[in-house]
Amino acid sequence: MKIDRIDIIHVLNPFSHPFETSFARFENRDALLIKLYSEDCIGWAECKAFFGPYYNPEDNATVLHVLRDLIIPRILHTDIESPKAFMESMRFIIGNRLAKAAIENALWEIQAQQSGKSLKTLLGGTQEEIKVGVSLGMEKNIAALLAQIEKYLSLGYHRTKIKIKPGKDYEVIKAIRKEYPDIMLTIDANSAYTLKDMPLFKKMDEFHLEYIEQPLGESDIVDHAVLQKEIQTPVCLDESIVSYEAALAAIRLKSCKVINIKSSRVGGLYEAKRIHDICVEHHIPVWCGGMTELGIGRVQNISFASLPGFSQLAHDVAASDRYFVQDITSPYVQITPRCTIIVPDDNNTIRYEVDEKAVDRMSTDHWIFK
Repeated sequence: MKIDRIDIIHVLNPFSHPFETSFARFENRDALLIKLYSEDCIGWAECKAFFGPYYNPEDNATVLHVLRDLIIPRILHTDIESPKAFMESMRFIIGNRLAKAAIENALWEIQAQQSGKSLKTLLGGTQEEIKVGVSLGMEKNIAALLAQIEKYLSLGYHRTKIKIKPGKDYEVIKAIRKEYPDIMLTIDANSAYTLKDMPLFKKMDEFHLEYIEQPLGESDIVDHAVLQKEIQTPVCLDESIVSYEAALAAIRLKSCKVINIKSSRVGGLYEAKRIHDICVEHHIPVWCGGMTELGIGRVQNISFASLPGFSQLAHDVAASDRYFVQDITSPYVQITPRCTIIVPDDNNTIRYEVDEKAVDRMSTDHWIFK
């Protein structure tokens, strides 16, 4: 794949409903899009960073710097054999996985076009459709949160996840369980707690949660092992799983019973598949996490979630209208009456194209490298 030109496009798309986590409240999806030209093909990708380093150390400003000053000068007008080869050539850059993944994802799209195969086929996907869960941010009160839960249950979403933080945890979950005692419910702490909160997590066992996602800090794989040993509820690791090596360490230490794989967080689809494979080998259930992506990133997540190990749990890969009034693919991602999403395959059961007019409407900056 000869790299002829790379565009970086900064876009801003308002959320249809503000999304609040333990670390920030989001009014807009502030994102960088990659448009990679290779001979007669164009590969699009979406960087999953945010406007600040809240979820992990990277943000859009650091990604732009790494892409513009380090990665693009090294690959422009060169031939790249494969996404794997690209990632191996980027080992001189420590961390900065979201930046690397932005280019790697675009290379997968080029490879799919040049081979005439779908991304699902290239990755080894086996599922024709994937189950969808909903991730709900914090609300101003319990009534508003219960109304959101009811809305998505009525649409058939297979799993309900809520965000928690200190002061908005036990009583919130108690109120949900009183109203909905039998739904598949999970909670996501986004690293807001420490082992000092062990009594709280022991109390949460009474709620029979499917799992507790990332209760402790990103680097606290050992502490998560201590926590998992003391509670019945499965721990699901998210932010802690930044690489294959981190996943293997978590498995060996018994730090969790579930893993959320976000391909961009670990550096791209190649590394994400390696993590999927090691989890399958060790019988660790996995699911595909989302980062409130626009359509480009959302569609790639759908293909990734078609891998065989993802068949058990629902994913944070919701319909476009879960987050946005407008999106940047045609068609928008939609759920079936079964609350699943059809995976694009070699037979073009469904085909998504980038709506470049929509991209232009949302664009605030555009950098061209050629």
